[in-house]
Amino acid sequence: MSKHKFYGKKRYYTLIFVLAVLIAAFVYSTATKTSIHGGVALEERAEDALRVHYIDVGQGDSELIELPNDEVMLIDAGENDKGGLVADYVRSQGIDKIDYLVGTHPHSDHIGGLDTVIDELEIGKIYMPRASSDTKTFSDVLDAVERKGLSVNSAKAGVEILNDGDLSVTFVAPVREAYKSLNNVSAIVKIVYKGSSFLFTGDAEEQAEGDITADVRADILKVGHHGSSTSSSWDFLDRVKPSCAVISCGEGNDYGHPHTETLEKLSDIGAAVYRTDLDGTVIIETQGDGYTVYTENSEENRGDNNYENQRK
Repeated sequence: MSKHKFYGKKRYYTLIFVLAVLIAAFVYSTATKTSIHGGVALEERAEDALRVHYIDVGQGDSELIELPNDEVMLIDAGENDKGGLVADYVRSQGIDKIDYLVGTHPHSDHIGGLDTVIDELEIGKIYMPRASSDTKTFSDVLDAVERKGLSVNSAKAGVEILNDGDLSVTFVAPVREAYKSLNNVSAIVKIVYKGSSFLFTGDAEEQAEGDITADVRADILKVGHHGSSTSSSWDFLDRVKPSCAVISCGEGNDYGHPHTETLEKLSDIGAAVYRTDLDGTVIIETQGDGYTVYTENSEENRGDNNYENQRK
């Protein structure tokens, strides 16, 4: 009997051990970490969270958006030599399909990498403004679209990409069909998820900003034209009223982006500013009420005493 009891206890403790291992494995699997370029590690995105990646592509733009409905959007893909980097980054997040691909305007630092992205990933719908360019970069994008048997949908003010209860994705610009500057043809995307909102402005300058009639109020602003003084007019910033601003630009770029005038305006309105030239890739996540900012580079690496990650 004693031997039998001992054997029963042994089985009991063995069962407890096995259960503990299974529970630990489950907890680990639901707290999977993904790292951005070897930088900050993030927990797996919650099912009801919206996560925006402002990918560091140097002097250019690229934003990967994981929508709470499990669809994925990509806005721009940097210069011609950044397409592979963007595609690799997307795959590193466990993503192999872009449901909505947006090329904001036909400048190479925005659409240069799109042909590679189109070739390497599964693509749903493509949106671009009705503007053309005689550059090889633009032709390469159209060739990639044709190779995949896809078509380009018009990106212009009033076009709704989706509207699903608490989530909406809409173009608020361009308002006009043509501008003298291709920057002003930029497709501007507004995303609203419950009580949180994002605005992605491409390279839109003051003229295009002033033409927008839609509501552009947003918590997080992707600053226009890499922080150039030709964008982010006082009137526009007053309408947006962002509490957070992200500037995508290359370290030591030839244009002096971001310009001092723009940084001063953002400071004056009280917006926390993040920059890919200093912070590396920036990720902002929200469950529809407030947001959390993560950066690739630490405060020590950033070299800015005023820098800190923030939770709003």
